[in-house]
Amino acid sequence: MLERFGENFSCNQDWSSCSPTANRFCTRLRSRAYPQGGGMSRYHITGSQGALQPGSDDRVLENKLGLTRVEDMNEAELVLLQKLYVSVLRDHLPRGRIGVLHLRRWHNRWLGNVYDWAGQYRTVNMSKNGFPFAPAAQLSRLMQDFETECLARHTPCMGMDISTLVEAIAIVHVEFILMHPFREGNGRISRLLADAMAVQAGHEPLDYSSWERNKKAYVSAIQTGLDRDYEPMKYWVRQAFESAC
Repeated sequence: MLERFGENFSCNQDWSSCSPTANRFCTRLRSRAYPQGGGMSRYHITGSQGALQPGSDDRVLENKLGLTRVEDMNEAELVLLQKLYVSVLRDHLPRGRIGVLHLRRWHNRWLGNVYDWAGQYRTVNMSKNGFPFAPAAQLSRLMQDFETECLARHTPCMGMDISTLVEAIAIVHVEFILMHPFREGNGRISRLLADAMAVQAGHEPLDYSSWERNKKAYVSAIQTGLDRDYEPMKYWVRQAFESAC
């Protein structure tokens, strides 16, 4: 199915021309230490943006490519995510403050060939395992608050010591995930944001394998952030730094 992307989206792309940082990350992407998309079992959705692809047994979002199998959608999103990482970490790493416009552009650059709503805030309410994310009607305001109260305070990350950087990434990550501003791909955009912050500070992208192995504890750390207690998430960010070394 990936021939629909054309030769530039080949899974066998030669990454030798990439920076060591971007190249190492693409290897990690292939190790699947990152959340995968495609399947519909993760979220409870209400609203008009919940359209599913005909012929997919209600397992794949309606998409421009006509993909009906979860495996094909996961592969397509992964290939495109690799290209996004190379673009952001090698060619277009923000040198100043990271803003919500960066996040929307990254999301659109990643999924614009797949979904009509790429780069736009979701218009559906979503919850997972009974935990509701921010109401769709409030996302525009909440994302503006996220920019002024969170991104403006914690980016850019140049010159940060490791303790300050860990705290900055933990706060930004928790607040972004609690909002879940996009219809799909929030986990991966949030990790790209964390990696961009790390690279700004002169470090490697993080290794999230410990988060995947300890999902229950990771989710608990996110939910603890509702009370602005970021200590549990700081622990998992430190783990991701240590695994990347």
